[in-house]
Amino acid sequence: MTASLSGRGLGHSFGSVAALDGFDFEIPAGDTVALVGPSGCGKSTLLELTCGLREPDSGRIEVAGETEASGRLAHCAYMPQRDCLLPWYPAIDNASLALRNRGSSRSAARRGAAGLFSQFGLAGFERSLPHELSGGMRQRVAFLRTFLSGKEVLLLDEPFAALDAITRAELQEWLLPVLLEGSRTVLLVTHDVEEALYLADSVLVMSARPGRVLERIKSPGDPSLSRSEQVTAPAFTSLRERILGLLTGSTEGFAGSTGESDAGRP
Repeated sequence: MTASLSGRGLGHSFGSVAALDGFDFEIPAGDTVALVGPSGCGKSTLLELTCGLREPDSGRIEVAGETEASGRLAHCAYMPQRDCLLPWYPAIDNASLALRNRGSSRSAARRGAAGLFSQFGLAGFERSLPHELSGGMRQRVAFLRTFLSGKEVLLLDEPFAALDAITRAELQEWLLPVLLEGSRTVLLVTHDVEEALYLADSVLVMSARPGRVLERIKSPGDPSLSRSEQVTAPAFTSLRERILGLLTGSTEGFAGSTGESDAGRP
């Protein structure tokens, strides 16, 4: 259950502001690819184009062979920056909303979600309301909801941007094996170069607006190593500096490896 993604000559503008211009990309089925670039360079816009929430002004985008917006949407699950949990629903019901939307009864959806609460580090918190959960746990619930959609393509828009550095690092280490085991195609937007290199198979480095691909860089990641071992390895730090070097001169609002973000649009 995997799907490839591709785009050729993509262009999109918001009034007189060009977000993307001549953007090309290709993601093989089952790969995780991260987008990094300055704020406003069209990263989130690309996610919206991919899942059919918007149509490009020019160019062509394809998801699992589908080019129409409705067809692309049928293959994609989109996780926005904010967790968007319903405050009156306990964690089990927030997570199982994806199954309810697929036609499952409430009891069946709860059973389907409950089996993954342990894997997602949420065991014992099934009945907790969102305000009773930490920021990291809320993000886990939101990701579980996205994962349970059953879609072949996961589009993650800075899922850890609002978290502190320690929690962010913990969730990155938790998420990596989930992505490796899930057999999904993933497109991840982040302002954090370290996060991009750690979680993704490759990184697309984008120019300042209008966004274009400056370079595609293969991650040196080794899942057999801990996060701290990976991010301090010479090959890893060398690529991190190379990416930051590519972004020099267009880094307003760009956080490098700090994980901060101004969540700018487009």
